[in-house]
Amino acid sequence: MTELTVAALQLAFSDDADENIAAVSALVREAAGRGAKVILPPELFEGHYFCQAHDEGRFTRALPTEAHPAVRAMRALADELKVYIPTSFFEADGPHHYNSLAMIDPDGKVMGVYRKSHIPDGPGYQEKFYFRPGNTGFKVWPTPAATLGVGVCWDQWYPETARSLMLLGAEILFYPTAIGNEPHDPDLDTSRLWRRAMVGHAVSNVVPVVAANRIGTEDAMTFYGHSFICDERGDMIAEFGASETGVLVGTLDLDRVKRHRAAFGFFRDRRPDLYGRLAQDV
Repeated sequence: MTELTVAALQLAFSDDADENIAAVSALVREAAGRGAKVILPPELFEGHYFCQAHDEGRFTRALPTEAHPAVRAMRALADELKVYIPTSFFEADGPHHYNSLAMIDPDGKVMGVYRKSHIPDGPGYQEKFYFRPGNTGFKVWPTPAATLGVGVCWDQWYPETARSLMLLGAEILFYPTAIGNEPHDPDLDTSRLWRRAMVGHAVSNVVPVVAANRIGTEDAMTFYGHSFICDERGDMIAEFGASETGVLVGTLDLDRVKRHRAAFGFFRDRRPDLYGRLAQDV
C-alpha cells in the first residue's frame, strides 16, 4: 500500500508579510507534526488579497522567485521539516508580473514554478490589472510517493485544468485559493459552487483533491474558508467551515485510488478525436 498524508491550511491574514509568513509557518509545523508530507497554504498568503481594486503601489510587492520572502521562508521550513510546500506568491520576472506557485521539495529546493493560467477580471477579483496569464503551461511534479498537480484559484473552476493535469500524470490535485463573497451580488453564496466544482473534478478524474482557502474580512471582501480534502470518490476526508483557523490532515491510499481510476474507465474511454472543439475559441 502506498499512502501519502497531505494537509491544507486555513487562516486569516493581516497585511503584514512577516506576520503572515510566521502564522503560516506555525501551521506548517503543526501539519508536519501530524504526519503531513505535502502541506498546502492558501493563495498569495503574504498579505491581503490586493486584487479587489486597482492600486499601482501593490506592484512593489512582486519579487523574483529566489528573492520572495514567502518562498524563502517556505524553502527553509521545507528543508527543516522534510516536507513539500506548494507556495503561492506574487512573482516579478523583469517587467512582467504573475500569480505564481513554487513547488518546494524536502531539501528546500524549488522544483519548478507554475504561473496561474486563468486570470479572472470581475468585481472584487480584478487580477488582470496585476497578472499576465501564465506562460508555463500546466505542470506536475513527480515525488517518491505521488505525482502532484497544482492549479491556482480560478484555475480550479475549469475542468480542462484538472483533466490536463491528469493527462500529465497527476495523482493528487492541489488548489490554493483566495475566494469569498461576491461584491456585485450579496445574495450569491459561491462557497457551495466552489466546493462542488472541485469535487466534480475529483469524481470525473477519480483523483483526491486538496483545497486551501483563507478566512476573515479584508476591505470589502469576506473570505469563506471551507477548505477541504476529499478522496477520489468526492467524499470528504476532512473539511472546515467558514471561520475555523487550523490544519486539515488526510491520509490517501494511492494504490486504491489507482485501482478505482482504472476500474471506472474514464481514461480508457476518452475520445480525443471528438474533442477538437475544446481547443477552439468560442
